[in-house]
Amino acid sequence: MIRLWLILFLVPSLVSAMEADALRGEALFSRYRCTTCHFASLSPSSAPNLSRRLDRQYSPAGMASRMWNHAPKMWSAMKEAGIALPSMSEADAADLFAFYYSTRYFERRGDAARGRNVFFEKSCIMCHAINGPEKSARDWRSLADPIELVNSMWNHAPEMEAATQRRGYRWPTISAQELTDLLVYLQNLPETRNLTFQFTLPNGNLGKQLMEDKGCTGCHKGAMALENRLGSLTLTEVAAGMWNHAPQMRKKAKPLSSTELREVLAYAWAKQFFQSKGQPDRGAKLFTAQCAGCHNNPASGAPDLSKGKPGTSSITMVSALWRHGPRMLSQLEAAGKPWPLLNPADMANLIAFLGK
Repeated sequence: MIRLWLILFLVPSLVSAMEADALRGEALFSRYRCTTCHFASLSPSSAPNLSRRLDRQYSPAGMASRMWNHAPKMWSAMKEAGIALPSMSEADAADLFAFYYSTRYFERRGDAARGRNVFFEKSCIMCHAINGPEKSARDWRSLADPIELVNSMWNHAPEMEAATQRRGYRWPTISAQELTDLLVYLQNLPETRNLTFQFTLPNGNLGKQLMEDKGCTGCHKGAMALENRLGSLTLTEVAAGMWNHAPQMRKKAKPLSSTELREVLAYAWAKQFFQSKGQPDRGAKLFTAQCAGCHNNPASGAPDLSKGKPGTSSITMVSALWRHGPRMLSQLEAAGKPWPLLNPADMANLIAFLGK
């Protein structure tokens, strides 16, 4: 059985980092008895199996919107089953999102058959045997750790460039989809199916300085600043981008150790990835239309959110949903109003408005 482990520090705003741990998230998933419906062997309903490691191409805002829209149905099913509704803290929600990340819910969809073709067509087989004694693909740490994947794509580039020149090959570029397919193929070989998946990131406090020290900011500034370009990308996409540009970048930037790269990614990627890329003006209109009736009305008892709430993210929205949603549902039902549905774009826009 694959053991999934991740420690991720999320920075939802310019405030202190929020620690998240996929192992705690997995335990939380069981403790809150989510497995009653969201686990294939136990599910008495059509609820999706959320414990399965599968690439689903969800965005964090998309995950939050799905939980939001299905919340009334979930709460009703839990009450019928005698399951107490949990009051999910922001730390709990962060752990749950970490668990979802470790189970590939935010990765693009991959195909093992296409990945096998990539392995041979890109001539990976020339140096990397599937199960040979040297440089075996089954021994790649990057198969079990997306940070190590990015690290390998960066630090392996000089050796790879020298090898391609010796053999008279051109530098093999790879698209994000091809790399995704390749990973799915390699991760599902008989020799690699039981890998222990890991994903660790520090809080990123050293990331900005490291980017300056390593020469990254010499090119990545202004419109090209990584802090503004990585938020919507998965780490597989980041790895593909680094690989394709490595021959040019490595002439201007210094090598990065695994520890240093984790700091850089924590600073330049993680704090963006769980943020919304929505449009605040559209979020404001949505808030006025669907939320202001209570959240601008002191008599309702709902908190005043007319001026937003700095630090709002997909994670904090999920926490608020579980802590305050049942009461909100009761008030709406008493007033004869339906539960407001939010598609992924709505959720992203609302988060952008509240967190501005």
